[in-house]
Amino acid sequence: MVPPPTRPSAATAPAGTEPDPARARLLRAGLRLFAHQGFAATTTRELAQVAGVNVAAISYYFGDKAGLYRAVFFEPLGEIADNIAHFAAFGLSLEDALRAYYAGFLEPLQQGEDGQLCVKLRMREMVEPTGLWVQEVHEGIRPMHDAMVGVLCRHLGLTAPDDDLHRLVVCLSALGVHLHLGRDVTDAVAPQLHAAPDAVERWGDCLLRQGLAMIDHEQRRRAAAGGTP
Repeated sequence: MVPPPTRPSAATAPAGTEPDPARARLLRAGLRLFAHQGFAATTTRELAQVAGVNVAAISYYFGDKAGLYRAVFFEPLGEIADNIAHFAAFGLSLEDALRAYYAGFLEPLQQGEDGQLCVKLRMREMVEPTGLWVQEVHEGIRPMHDAMVGVLCRHLGLTAPDDDLHRLVVCLSALGVHLHLGRDVTDAVAPQLHAAPDAVERWGDCLLRQGLAMIDHEQRRRAAAGGTP
């Protein structure tokens, strides 16, 4: 298990200032090494060598290796509360809400290699768990799921979610998840889909169209069934 950091990350840059370059290099080195080797197999000496810093810098910035791993795991993809606020705000049309929802899934694609490494790190965490994946499920994925359930309840006129609505949200998110978990397959069968300069924008349009079609089908199905699950 990866414990909480033993001390706050002392060198986190205040808003509006440049990030500390040594801390940034440690985060980048950690992302590459942890994604390829895992937490247990990566040493502090390796991390410091790749980052071009003294080993003591890990303690200064992150407390210990576990603190660096935690920062590498959670920091690059931003705050989940910000993502939820973007798509769950009252007053958004269904199309705007869904577009904002998928923006969170598209973010790693915009980060290039680092985004792919973030996904690889999560896949490694699933098979070599330290405890952070469980935390992400409960503190990140579940709140996003619940927020989208609330969005669809409002737009479908439901007073409470039922199992079919939960299934719909799982299917909507699966469209975005497969962009990353199925990246190797996509690159093998249709590599041009990720090679185009506007690839991320095209993926966003596709996710939005397919997601809206799924919601429309569910809405029509419910109407035909008289509103019953």
